[in-house]
Amino acid sequence: MSPTEPAVIAVYLAILVAVSLFLSRGRHAAADYLVGRHDMPTWAICLSIVATETSTLTVISVPGVAYGHGMVFVGLGAGYIIGRAVVAWILLPLYMRQGMTSAYQYLGQRFGRTMQRLAAGAFLLTRLLAEGVRLFASTLPICALLAAAHLPAGQMPVLLGLTLLTALYTSIGGLRAVVWSDSIQFGVYALGAAFCVAILLPRSAGGALDAAPLHAAWQAGRFALFTHGSAILSAPYAPLTALVGGAILSMASHGADQLMVQRVLAARSLRAARLAMVGSAVVVTLLFGVLSAIGVLLWIRRAGATPAALGLASPDGLFPAFIAHDVPPMLAGLLVAGIVGATMGSLSSALNAMTGSTLSDLLPSSMTQGRSVVALSRAITAAWALLLVVAASCFSSTSQSVVIFGLSIAGYSYGALLGAFLFGMLVPGARPRDALAAFLGTLVIMAVLILMHPGGHAIAFPWLVPIGVATMLVIGTMSRLMPGRSCA
Repeated sequence: MSPTEPAVIAVYLAILVAVSLFLSRGRHAAADYLVGRHDMPTWAICLSIVATETSTLTVISVPGVAYGHGMVFVGLGAGYIIGRAVVAWILLPLYMRQGMTSAYQYLGQRFGRTMQRLAAGAFLLTRLLAEGVRLFASTLPICALLAAAHLPAGQMPVLLGLTLLTALYTSIGGLRAVVWSDSIQFGVYALGAAFCVAILLPRSAGGALDAAPLHAAWQAGRFALFTHGSAILSAPYAPLTALVGGAILSMASHGADQLMVQRVLAARSLRAARLAMVGSAVVVTLLFGVLSAIGVLLWIRRAGATPAALGLASPDGLFPAFIAHDVPPMLAGLLVAGIVGATMGSLSSALNAMTGSTLSDLLPSSMTQGRSVVALSRAITAAWALLLVVAASCFSSTSQSVVIFGLSIAGYSYGALLGAFLFGMLVPGARPRDALAAFLGTLVIMAVLILMHPGGHAIAFPWLVPIGVATMLVIGTMSRLMPGRSCA
């Protein structure tokens, strides 16, 4: 890499912060921090959702997964479309009619403040750990790419720099700045990934497209959308797992997780929120297709060699190595900026959502009224940024794909959260004590399943949420059948 790349990255970051500062002018009400005055355009919310869920984990890991398994994340995207359609037509009307700023306010209305705080606490803890993984993962390729540009930087300085810069524009601009910056960041890394596909396409000596390697990859199953195996619960990309497990996973991540719900609450109307939600599933599936194509084309270029044979610790190193050594300087700078942007986009969304949930769900209403709430919001954002740095520092390198690792962490609480919503909606006579017992019991059981690996195999991440939902509903129903005075 040449000195051009650092200049591209610096210009990109300067423009990003300038845009955030511009968008924050005159926006000092607490509503901007939480729901952005309900005036955000549908397309911007859609891209913000995609940018939030597609962090550095996605950009560097999906090509690695495709290198070994084919276009399986596209198959998973089909399940996402189904799940988000359910969220759009069942859960979004519930949130929009009530004028909520947090998804967990519904649980507070249905089961009481204790249940609302418990659900918010589970979200905040899970998001802290999941974002810690994202932050840690993002520093590895960024440090490697900076070193290739003869700008060696330690992991901790990169971690602190990314977090501080992101916390700055998040605290100044609130949700509006987060949504607009997410849209910019998505455009950068999506465009960069599309250019990489063009570069990697096999060509003959005359420059024409060479279809023979593509046909060989097709024959080898590298364009398959699903894998097949006998152990359904441990096969993350089997058809049933991807479609059913992926749909329920998407219902939880985009219907019961404040990180995503907060985006659509900024929409102008229920119709706009629905379009943004379903549209995000289509856009992310297309992005999965582009990133997976990079992995398949790298498999063709590297003749199917294992990552270890290429001197890499895991498949996650394939795409960063390609950027560092095989991409023209300007495009390499754009891609590194895109990876940085993916990290900052997911981080800014997490900080804003965690701040909003803390204000709406955990703190007493007496602390969240009046002019001082914006200053309090900024202090909470700074506190969560510090905790995220600490969490990221606790992770070490793993040979497992970090995107799978991150999804597994999120799956721990997603089932209990979605199950709590369904329990409240489907069981009219459910009592607060039933919901509390089922929620806590589900978290304990999920922790055992994740740590113990029943049968000697880890449960595939798409199945973690359905198992959690079923556990929540079973325990809640059993508690409902037990005699006793209601706590309502």
